[in-house]
Order: sequence, then C-alpha cells, then structure tokens
Amino acid sequence: MTEFDKLLRIAKRKSTFDDSNKWSSGSETYLVEIKNEVDEVLEEMPKSRKCYLEDELGDVLWDYLNALVALEKERGVNAREVIARACQKYEERISAIESGDTWSNIKEKQKASLEKEYQSNT
Repeated sequence: MTEFDKLLRIAKRKSTFDDSNKWSSGSETYLVEIKNEVDEVLEEMPKSRKCYLEDELGDVLWDYLNALVALEKERGVNAREVIARACQKYEERISAIESGDTWSNIKEKQKASLEKEYQSNT
C-alpha cells in the first residue's frame, strides 16, 4: 500500500466521525479549509522552515482528501477516478508540450473531449 492509499483510508475512517458531528458541513467544510491551509503554506514559504512547510502542505493534502471523500458521499464522485482523470489529463498535457504543442491548444482539445463525454452521459 502506498502512503497516498494509507492517507486516503484514514480520511475515509474520519468521514464516519464527520457524519455524526454538527461542526461538519461535508465537502464545504474541507473546501473552505483548503483555502485556509494554502494561505498557511504561503505564510510559511518565506520563513524557510522546511519541516513546517511540509507540514502545511500535508494539511492541504489532508483537507483535499477529506473533500474528495465527502464528495463521494454527496455527489457520487470517486476518488480513484479523480486521480485517474488527473493522471490522464496531465500526461496528455505534458506529452503535448514535449511534442511542441501549446498548453492552451491541448487544454482546448481536452475541454472539447470533456464536453463530449458529458453530452454522451446526459
């Protein structure tokens, strides 16, 4: 099991706890927290304290994974599919720019493909 898989499993365990607590507003709670944690990363960067920066980046990842888990429940999003889509998307983009295509051109192609997928599923 990778460290990523382990952290995702921990986030899924935590979601059970979140379901029974009034402080949680599901995915919205974590999406707001992502913004806060990114601000903390930005505050930490000029201080050149690597361990603190890594800790804050871990908080961003933690809140992102918790948002994914919450969105699985709320919207049927699948965390593994999100990761697979990201891998495909950025592999295509990086391969395209390595082959001389432009970032904006490949983004437009991907947007068109996503719209086609959406239309075929509605």
